[in-house]
Parts: sequence; C-alpha cells; structure tokens
Amino acid sequence: MITDEHLHLLSVLSIASGIICSFIILSDIIRGNRQKMMVMNYVYPISALYAGPLALIFYYKIGQKRTLKKTAEETDAAISIPNKPFWQSVAIGALHCGSGCTVGDLFAEAFLFFVPVSIFGSKLAGTWTIDFLLAFAFGILFQYYALRPMKNLTVKAALIAALKADALSLTAWQVGMYGWMALSFYWIFGYKIPVTNPLFWFMMQIAMLWGFVTAYPVNWWLIRRGIKEKM
Repeated sequence: MITDEHLHLLSVLSIASGIICSFIILSDIIRGNRQKMMVMNYVYPISALYAGPLALIFYYKIGQKRTLKKTAEETDAAISIPNKPFWQSVAIGALHCGSGCTVGDLFAEAFLFFVPVSIFGSKLAGTWTIDFLLAFAFGILFQYYALRPMKNLTVKAALIAALKADALSLTAWQVGMYGWMALSFYWIFGYKIPVTNPLFWFMMQIAMLWGFVTAYPVNWWLIRRGIKEKM
C-alpha cells in the first residue's frame, strides 16, 4: 500500500531527478554542444525538469548537436547533417511548445503563491486562467525566437507566424496538463494539493508528460500541413 510517506519520497526523488538531468544537459550545451537553433539550447534543459531521464535519453540520442569544428579541422571535409525522421521532428516541435508552457506555469505558480487570484469566487479557476495565459505567452515567445531568425522575419510577421504555428499546439498541451491536474485534485487525492508540497510538483511533472501526449498529434498535423516548421 502506498502511504503519504512513500508519495513524498517519490515526489522528492522525481523532482531531484529532473533537476539533475536538466543540469547534465545544460552542462553539455555549455561545454560547446550547442544546438543549431538557439532556442533549443533552452528547450532541452527545461524539458528535463519534468521528463527527467526520458529527456536526457532523447537529448543524447536525438537532440544533441555535437560540435563540428574539431571534426572539420581533422578531416578538412564537408560535413552534412542528415535529416531527422518525421516523428523526431514532431517530438522536438512538441517539446519546444511544452518548454514555453513549463516556464509560463512556473512563473504563474510563483506569482499566484504571493498574489492569489480568484475568478467567480474560485481560486482554482483563477490559478488555471493565469497559468494558461502565461504558458500561452511564453509558448508563443519561444516560437517567435525560433521563427524570426529561421525566416529573417520582422517582429510583427514573426509574432503572427508564431501564433499560427503554435496556438493550437499550446492549447492542446494545456488540455493534457489540466486534464491530469484535475484528475489528481478531484479524483486521485480529492483535494487541491498546496504548491508548497513536493507532491504538487510531482503531479505537475506527470501533467507535462500528458501535455506532450496531447500536443504530439496536433504538432504532427501542423507540421504535415506546413503550418509549423520542422525543427
């Protein structure tokens, strides 16, 4: 039988694992293995905060871009990077979307801890509204910094393109995330877990994974239709 002590320990271990995996990826990037697309240098460490070892495996197997300078100097030969399989591009697009949501949710929860917001008398409704707005804003910002240098767009054009590319994806991610948090609050535990409890952040880690699951098919469709760029 799982006790509160077991859940607390599991929560602490999961959070610690996420932080450690994020630090490992960040250290590798700082050492020189930078991504071709600048914003992805932030996406992978952020993704590891909730996905932990899964993000670490994905980064080293698929996402890592080894520096090519040394190889070029040693071989003095042209270097080409093969195109990723489509499913990998979709996964990277979903992670990119989710990293913006993650940052937005972190900022929202920190803000709401000090400044609670209620809507129609419900603190939960106020919390989720602020969460969604900040997650959406940061998600669009992440897409903006991906598209503007990629296509050399003006600020206005890049913002419009970012909205077209990621509005649906961000919404799908939040649906998966809120769905799990609602289940955990109203069905699994029967109460709103305080943000100061490690269990809350463990549930948020799982919620983000569900966000990836619900955003993945949407990103598949967006990229296949040419609405969103491959990454």
